[in-house]
Amino acid sequence: MAEKRDELRRFTVTPLQTNCYAYVSAGECLVVDPGGSGAAVAEHLSDVRVTCVAATHGHGDHVGGVAALCRATGAPFAIHAADAELARHAGEMSEVGRSYDENAPAADRLLAEGDVIEVGTATFTVMETPGHTPGGIVLVGGGSAEGLAFVGDTLFPGSHGRTDLTGGDERAILNSLRRMAAEIAPETMLLCGHGPATSMAVELARNPFLR
Repeated sequence: MAEKRDELRRFTVTPLQTNCYAYVSAGECLVVDPGGSGAAVAEHLSDVRVTCVAATHGHGDHVGGVAALCRATGAPFAIHAADAELARHAGEMSEVGRSYDENAPAADRLLAEGDVIEVGTATFTVMETPGHTPGGIVLVGGGSAEGLAFVGDTLFPGSHGRTDLTGGDERAILNSLRRMAAEIAPETMLLCGHGPATSMAVELARNPFLR
């Protein structure tokens, strides 16, 4: 019998059309950036065991659904230490006048550079990419997830995440983008926090902020 291949699922949540991703490998599942509708996302994942809920950063549109998803699945929540407190205010009115489903819970795991999240036969290594927020990260796939990276709001096709909100830093995000350009393989698919995916090869050719 042929071995079942890994699967990537995407759910669009929140009024800002946040991409919530579920990476499934060997019956286990990593959920990245559940910004809302956590209970509904859990229902769509009832056929797998959610082993980790991770956030690329702490903005409400990326963590507002964490609490409901963790309650439904029992999975632990992981986020970079620098954004853990920001995530705990997701359900409160933000500086741009928006709030999301609920405050995120206290993190079960505080992520840092080089940490590895394992799911089935896949691994995701934490790359610190501050700039959009102080604790922004990219999760770089390895093992059976080689060739994928969850980039959150650090990079968008031809552009990068905004840096005009509290904690944003334009110089830092440009440094993060240059690091990504140097360290992430060109053939890698970049799964963005909003909108379409892209690839590092395309961004190296077209994104002025990576030069």
